[in-house]
Amino acid sequence: MKNTVQSDISLFSEHDIYLFKEGNHFRLYDKLGSHPAVVNGKKGYYFSVWAPNAKNVAVQGDFNGWSRDTHRLSLREDDSGIWECFIPGIQKGDIYKYHIVSKFNKYSVEKGDPFAYYWERAPKTASVVWELDYTWKDSNWMAKRRKINALDSPISIYEVHVGSWRRHHDNTKSRLTYREIAHKLVDYAKKMGFTHLELMPIMEHPFYGSWGYQCTGFFAPTSRYGTPQDLMYLIDCLHQKNIGVILDWVPSHFPSDQHGLSYFDGTYLYEHQDPKKGYHPEWKSYIFNYGRNEVKSFLISSALYWLDKYHIDGLRVDAVASMLYLDYARKQGEWIPNEYGGNENLEAISFLKRLNEAVYSGYPDVQTIAEESTAWPMVSRPTHLGGLGFGMKWNMGWMHDTLKYASMKPVHKKYHHDQLTFSLWYAFSENFVLPLSHDEVVHRKKSLIGKMPGDEWQKFANLRILFAYMYGHPGKKLIFMGGEIGQWKEWNHDEALEWDLLAYPAHTGIQNWLRDLNHLYKSEPALYENDFSDSGFEWINFSDYENSIISFIRKSRDSFNCIIFIINFTPVPRHDYRVAVPGGGFYEEILNSDSDRYWGGNIGNYGKVLAEPVAWDGKEFSLNLSIPPLGAVILKPVRKKPRKKKPVKKTVSKRASETDKTVLAWDQIGKT
Repeated sequence: MKNTVQSDISLFSEHDIYLFKEGNHFRLYDKLGSHPAVVNGKKGYYFSVWAPNAKNVAVQGDFNGWSRDTHRLSLREDDSGIWECFIPGIQKGDIYKYHIVSKFNKYSVEKGDPFAYYWERAPKTASVVWELDYTWKDSNWMAKRRKINALDSPISIYEVHVGSWRRHHDNTKSRLTYREIAHKLVDYAKKMGFTHLELMPIMEHPFYGSWGYQCTGFFAPTSRYGTPQDLMYLIDCLHQKNIGVILDWVPSHFPSDQHGLSYFDGTYLYEHQDPKKGYHPEWKSYIFNYGRNEVKSFLISSALYWLDKYHIDGLRVDAVASMLYLDYARKQGEWIPNEYGGNENLEAISFLKRLNEAVYSGYPDVQTIAEESTAWPMVSRPTHLGGLGFGMKWNMGWMHDTLKYASMKPVHKKYHHDQLTFSLWYAFSENFVLPLSHDEVVHRKKSLIGKMPGDEWQKFANLRILFAYMYGHPGKKLIFMGGEIGQWKEWNHDEALEWDLLAYPAHTGIQNWLRDLNHLYKSEPALYENDFSDSGFEWINFSDYENSIISFIRKSRDSFNCIIFIINFTPVPRHDYRVAVPGGGFYEEILNSDSDRYWGGNIGNYGKVLAEPVAWDGKEFSLNLSIPPLGAVILKPVRKKPRKKKPVKKTVSKRASETDKTVLAWDQIGKT
């Protein structure tokens, strides 16, 4: 049967085509794919797809008996490689694929729509005609989120896998939808004090066990948990409770599934032809061709799509290191050097810079975060200064060193004290996020509580001081779900978290501890304002390796405010332990990880300690403290802010001037 559709309608202007071919069209989701249209009074949908090496392209689906001939598309005459048509009678919810016949090798294939807003529920692989109508109720959040997402604001992230956070009755295989999980997740995150949620990849993916990191639908949330509107509802609910949403986004690779992007029109369209550049040997997936302009437009359009249509507050960009290095996970002879003979992927570097420029120019109130595991310089520095342009970067070095140290038996720790303190040498070289992510609690690495040494009490005490060190250390915070309740099992994407553990005081204790740390973190500017400046951190004593104790000060921009951390990494209580402090007066013990509220032994300092004029570690005042075993003591000076000086008139008597000097002297005493 001949083509019966109209091809005299197009959503593309000449300027659109120019930008697309130039690599600078970042709203392709409004053009390519399926979109409602009315032609000659008939309602239907306009379809368009990029397949420059195709001989024929047709839309097939239930509406035409999956015919390969009924609804053929027309190739534009501007050498853009875009095929398009209008089909009357198509309705929202119809399923479809593109049948593509290549110019080469008589290759023909059925492909899902790369720009589909919605897909059939896996294992089915067709695209679904859909629209993104939704009435948002988060205007207050959108108006103020620039401050909340700012680098000098508290950012405490709860990383969540939607399908396994909770399930129906928790022990079943039945997953909750985005809408069903919304209020439970929002209330929990709010109660726990997290400022942001990070959703592990929710883009459509064929293999559930990939956790979403092998994506086929770069513009569609997975239908396993409901419709696009259901996801919007979840995000909307979070925003209404002042919780930001970060999306895990994967532009580094894509799977080889036939219905996806691979070998799309009978050629290596989205990927490189040479497997030394286009195939990832570790993940057995294809690598995007970042040198092809149309591919850059596709990927950056995907990034901006989630910010635009779903009100996402940040993108955590996965596997950046694999993009930066041509020899990543490859042996000698398995990779091709760049034009200068180096291992840097110059095309990927250019793409990442352009990505971040596009994001921040269009959405200056969001953040991009790089998962980059090497010492690549200036990842979180602006592109105009030579950086990659990300807002923040995961601190993988801190994570590896800290977990290795925390898992040691106490008797060995004094020989590895530098693993605890080394991170402060480079802590301000990037804008770091401190991650205790999903990657650290899978593949026989053990859960966080499982990594801790000692008996049951010591394991929980060790986990509490790990969290204390994390919240005291400069950098934003990220914790994967389950760590905050001391889950014993490794994370399993096919099971809900072990929520029944909260019937036991040890587990409610660790949950209470993390909640209190979160609320302290948000309430004290000293713990977040200067996260990325050395002016916000000062060691008191980092060299007490014999006792495996560290002590340090976190400072706000207002030097009047500071928080002091003393952490004991051995199971030996330290009484009469002297710690230098910035000045005299009382110091309030605002948190103590050994409190019985956290399943501790209640060794502490009765809530308040008076500084003594005893010189110690270079300071004039010091405290005589009891430091609990495997315990963290967090102190804050009890000070009254000096009263504001009264304005002094320019013309004053000598007597008035002397009075002002006296007031000033007393003000200075008040600061001591």
